[in-house]
Amino acid sequence: MQKCGVLGSLLSALILLTCIQTGVHGCDFAQPACGAAADGDVMIGIMLPCHQKVTALHERVKPESFHCSDFDLESFMLSLATIHEIEEINAAGFLPGVRLGYLMCDTCSYASKALQSVEHMLAVNTSLSVMCDYTNSTPTVKIILGGLYSEVSIAVARLLNIFMVPLLSSTSSSPELSDKIRYPVFMRTIPSDIHQTKALAKMMLHFNWNWVGVVYGDDDYGRAAFQSFFWDAEENGVCLAFQEVLPHYLNHSESKHRIRQIAQKIRSSSAQVVVLILRAELVNALFQEMMRTNTSRTWVASDSWSSSWSLAQMDGINRVGDILGFTFIAGKSESFDNYLKNLAATPGGRNLFIEKYKHIRFNCTPECFSNTPPPYCPSNDLLKIKSGDACNITHPQEKNDDYLVKSLDTSKAFPHRIAVWAVANALKKLLKCNNSSCSGEINFPPWKLLQELKNIEFQLEDQNYSFDENGDFVNGYDLMMWEKGSQHRRLRRIGKYHISHGRIELLVKHFNWISTVNNTTPRSRCSERCAPGSVKKILNVSCCYNCTLCVEGTYSDDWDLHVCKRCPSGTWSLKGWTKCRPRWESFLRWSDPHPISMVASAVFGILLLFVVFVIFLVHRDSAPMKKAEVRLSCVMMAGLAVSFASVICLMGRPSVHLCQARQVMYAMGFTLCVSCILVKAYRTFLAFLPFGQITHRRLHKLYKPPVIILVITSLQGIICLLWLLFDSPDIDDTPPSPQSMVRLIQCSEGATFIGFGVMLGYIALLALVCFLLAFKGRKVPQEFSETGYIIFSMLMYLFVWVCFIPVYITHDEKRTPVQASAILVSTYGIMFCHFVPRCYRVLRGSETDAFEIILKRCGFVTCPNLNSDTKINIDIHARNTPFKRNDRFSVTSTTTILSSLETQNPSDSEVVVKTVFDKKIHPFSRETNAIGRRRSISF
Repeated sequence: MQKCGVLGSLLSALILLTCIQTGVHGCDFAQPACGAAADGDVMIGIMLPCHQKVTALHERVKPESFHCSDFDLESFMLSLATIHEIEEINAAGFLPGVRLGYLMCDTCSYASKALQSVEHMLAVNTSLSVMCDYTNSTPTVKIILGGLYSEVSIAVARLLNIFMVPLLSSTSSSPELSDKIRYPVFMRTIPSDIHQTKALAKMMLHFNWNWVGVVYGDDDYGRAAFQSFFWDAEENGVCLAFQEVLPHYLNHSESKHRIRQIAQKIRSSSAQVVVLILRAELVNALFQEMMRTNTSRTWVASDSWSSSWSLAQMDGINRVGDILGFTFIAGKSESFDNYLKNLAATPGGRNLFIEKYKHIRFNCTPECFSNTPPPYCPSNDLLKIKSGDACNITHPQEKNDDYLVKSLDTSKAFPHRIAVWAVANALKKLLKCNNSSCSGEINFPPWKLLQELKNIEFQLEDQNYSFDENGDFVNGYDLMMWEKGSQHRRLRRIGKYHISHGRIELLVKHFNWISTVNNTTPRSRCSERCAPGSVKKILNVSCCYNCTLCVEGTYSDDWDLHVCKRCPSGTWSLKGWTKCRPRWESFLRWSDPHPISMVASAVFGILLLFVVFVIFLVHRDSAPMKKAEVRLSCVMMAGLAVSFASVICLMGRPSVHLCQARQVMYAMGFTLCVSCILVKAYRTFLAFLPFGQITHRRLHKLYKPPVIILVITSLQGIICLLWLLFDSPDIDDTPPSPQSMVRLIQCSEGATFIGFGVMLGYIALLALVCFLLAFKGRKVPQEFSETGYIIFSMLMYLFVWVCFIPVYITHDEKRTPVQASAILVSTYGIMFCHFVPRCYRVLRGSETDAFEIILKRCGFVTCPNLNSDTKINIDIHARNTPFKRNDRFSVTSTTTILSSLETQNPSDSEVVVKTVFDKKIHPFSRETNAIGRRRSISF
């Protein structure tokens, strides 16, 4: 075992000498291929970029050595973390009797340079032998840790597939590397970008950003990450306002032109959020252009630059806007921080990168700060790390300070530390180590270590770690926000993304947004969100839409729905509603004010009729009551009472029987009342209008009040009976209007409304006949007839019901209250016209004899007062008049029966008044004969 260890150490030293000694195989040791090394029993390759780029790459035409520039302080720190963890494992004796060595090569962030470094690592005796079977090949380097970028890892992994040498990365996150068919040797201590892009999409969903732009690099990492983000964004409803690709190599001939083009695209786009899947140096160039044009946006960083120290220290970085992104799980190490404060090469080894850092940091080079610095001076960004006491330091390589700890986020080196511990745990199992020794073969083929690494499970700082079937870790991400400092940015951890649950957990409730007013969350949407009650109507892309309200019968109860939901059975919704509700039933409830007022009016009308009835009975022998015909008036009161009662039937929840009863009650009651009025109008028509004797006798024979009332009312009864048989009123089953939440519970007056129309038309016809008869006798003195009252009451009825018809037809929901109101108005009109004046006169007791009034109006002498039993016969002899007539008026207070006019002998109580139109006036005298026609009517 010791021999093997000595041989391994010698071989390691040989390889180290071939890489760092001057003049071997044409290597330029000003730019060493492997600038750090320490021998050991098992060699670990470290392949990280300590420089950002290869210079003059576009001018390279011959296979010359690569020249690197722009020392990368952050990558340098990561490489030191790996070396420190190897030294910690050796110091702890984790592998008893076995020492880990390392060989670190600078890839200069370029894949071809990395492949050259692989040749150095796998070379045996400064050469890499070609074989058909490498199963038993035992190169000195058993595993390589790196590279920093996915493009480098993809290239290196393809080469290492030949030798089956494991490649363990802590930063390469391309989903392509999870393909174990194409990259069986690749493993990583971070999640795949397939999870990062899901996290990015979830973050945008959380902040309500659905309209974003994407700029990605034209390399394997950029293309794969963009494709993954494209699908995840679509699944989460995030649309791309634009997508631009940028050459991944900054010195590319078109890079500057493309950067200006992309900057112009960003400025012209309405998207306020831009995702940058780029390397840090490309982001730097883009930010310089954005600051030049004073453009501010919200920038979402990929893991390749989300914690870049160089970007955070850019001059003017606070002007570009908000920056946030996901980084890999990080963790501080006090031991590592102390190591950075006391930087030195591993005992027995060498680290040219530490020497270069100390040269930049502590060497006194005042000429580099002049207006024309020499060519060997570092860039202006690197000059920023120059110590203020550099010119006071005698031995720069022996000087140390805490600059790296204060200026860099050393916690991001955590995945690199995990990688070293994963290798150590796999070696412990492979070498069969116990607490005192390792019995396994040290010079083993690398593929055996790969097998152990895939199945390893270990614990570090109370956390369990293992690789999944794709060789990836699934330990999640930290969400970082770049907070504004005095001149630069500082990173703040504001949340984390749990891969297992697929959700974001925010650790900070309030963020310091700098790109918006009042510290509000930036907005980046193609269209505003559709509130509940509306849905999206897509225009050209899914994120650009119009919000349309849900139509009746549908609803939406959440934001940004695409389809309205239908209401469950028994419920309904109006336009733009967020939920469905049962329709409320509408009918004239007993507890509502309107029905209460109408019922009160109907009851009051019935009570008033009862009072009138009592007055009529008590004063039935008075002159006004005799003229009003008490028996006929009582019949009218009965009809009006039934009409009032029908109004009460209109209230409450309708039923089939109520629907039928209320219309029949009104029809029969009001018809009975109008038929009595018709009798009164017909009586006046016969008594006072001139007819021929034959016509008069015929009309006189028709004057049979009981028969007239019975026939007219019976005809209405037949109409109602036919209506009930063939088109009976029922509950209206018409569906409610889609624009209404009210379900009308009301009666339908039949399917065709014919019966209802005939019923109302019949009453209207009777009213019209009454009106015409009364209108014919309108000049008859009021003392002898009620024509004025009849005319007014019938006009009121006809006017009310003419107004009722259009309202009834056009307003379904108002039919019942309108009909009730019409019944009340017309019924009260008849009552106040025909009964209230009579009651007023009889109660006041100021009735003047009609005959005396007639005489006074005619200019005759004053007559003595006549009692109510006196019969008055008036003979009017008309001469030189168009009608040539004698009229006799007989006024009584008993019955309404027309007397015979054939022979009549005036009694002693008869007074005959003769009017001579030739200015000759005869005194009152008694006569037994009359000249011409004589008409006698008794009231």
